[in-house]
Amino acid sequence: MKEKTKIGIIGLGSIAQLVHLPILSKINSVEISAVAEVSKNRLKTVAEKFHIKNQYTDYSRMLDEIDLDAVIITTPTNTHKEIAIDCLKKGKHLLIEKPIALNYNEAKEINDEAKKQNKNVMVGMNFRFRPDTMMLKSLINSGELGDIFYLRCGWTRKQSSQQRWFNKKSLAGGGVVLDLGIALLDTALWLFGYPKVKSVSAQNFNHTHNAIEDSSVGFIRFNNSAVLNYEVSWSLHEETDKFKLSAYGTKGTGHLNPLKAYKNIGSQRIDFTVGTTGQTKNLFKKSYENELKHFVGTLRGTTPLISSGEEALSRMKLIEDIYESAKKKKEVG
Repeated sequence: MKEKTKIGIIGLGSIAQLVHLPILSKINSVEISAVAEVSKNRLKTVAEKFHIKNQYTDYSRMLDEIDLDAVIITTPTNTHKEIAIDCLKKGKHLLIEKPIALNYNEAKEINDEAKKQNKNVMVGMNFRFRPDTMMLKSLINSGELGDIFYLRCGWTRKQSSQQRWFNKKSLAGGGVVLDLGIALLDTALWLFGYPKVKSVSAQNFNHTHNAIEDSSVGFIRFNNSAVLNYEVSWSLHEETDKFKLSAYGTKGTGHLNPLKAYKNIGSQRIDFTVGTTGQTKNLFKKSYENELKHFVGTLRGTTPLISSGEEALSRMKLIEDIYESAKKKKEVG
């Protein structure tokens, strides 16, 4: 394996500036070889800040001129499919910030091209890489909590971007469901072990945005009789941003943010989380560090790929069922 893994980044918005560039620049085995951004001023400012010599306003030229092992795509959602397929045809592995694309059909096109080119596509789902989420996943996998039959989760906060494209359905694909909901539901499905969805009942609300939903609540049934309840919102009035998740099993219960987990044996309750509350600090930063190190590991052949383009298909199908249920105002399956 070569000494440095060469990575290019397409799109230099806030997620690239605050997450990808600072973290990747500190990984010794990585070289940020080139960046592409349509805004000349942003391109120059950001590239100079991180000492990146190869700067492009046209990503196609970057793909033709720079030897890259992988590309990270952090552009508006409506551009993901075209950019991803162009990169795959040039033989590049990919990390695409969520959501993978506008809809299921676009996601399938990306995944089909990845299979054709024998390249990996990873989708950015950083909640999986939070230390507390990984610990809860380990407890569930070990059977300590028994069979998980009910999962309740929610995320309320301001929307992730104030850029104009974020409020246009044709560019973003949707509202809070595709912003917060897809990451929340991915975490839940991952903890559940990806059971097959039986039916979905959802209600979306447009209190502050006309074209896209700003709140969504829903109920999901799975073929194994487990159920999930979720709520996501940019507009519910909470004192602080709030992410919460509870997994109820036949032997015990696990909670996130903060992490707490209990198991009942007879009249005794075993606490799995004594002394772990400090792990809630800096979870946002740590989740992205773990995610990007995992991606680099897949490129260097030391880590098996998770959060793949293949997995993204089931996420996108669930998202489309949520929108269909909300539109028809009935349960769909």
